[in-house]
Amino acid sequence: QVQLEESGGGSVQAEGSLKLSCAVSATTFNRRSMAWFRQAPGKEREGVASIGGDGKTKYSDSVKGRFTISRDTAKNTLYLQMNSLKPEDSAMYYCASSAKWYTPQLGPGAFDNWGQGTQVTVSS
Repeated sequence: QVQLEESGGGSVQAEGSLKLSCAVSATTFNRRSMAWFRQAPGKEREGVASIGGDGKTKYSDSVKGRFTISRDTAKNTLYLQMNSLKPEDSAMYYCASSAKWYTPQLGPGAFDNWGQGTQVTVSS
C-alpha cells in the first residue's frame, strides 16, 4: 500500500519561507502524478502544485512564482518549497498520490492516496 506522511509545517511571518516534505512509500513513486493540496477552515480543498511522472509541473494561479514542487526519487520524498508566504497561504497542507494519472493534476478527484496533513500558519 502507498503511505504518505507530511512534515515541515510550522508558523512563519509573512514574506518568509518554508519547505514541506512528504515521505512516500511506493515503488512507483517516479511514475505517479504527485501533488500538494491545502485547505483552510471553511474553504474547499485547493490543488496548489503537482508534478507528473515526466517531471512537468502545474501550479495554481495563487502560488505560481512563489512555490516550487519537486521530488527526490532516491529518497522517495516529495517537496514543496514555499517562498514569499502570505497570511492567505495559511492552511493544512496535504500531499497526494495518483495511481491513474501520469501527468500533473490539480483536481482532488485524480488522487487516491492522501497524507494526514501538516499545518502552515503565516502571520502578518
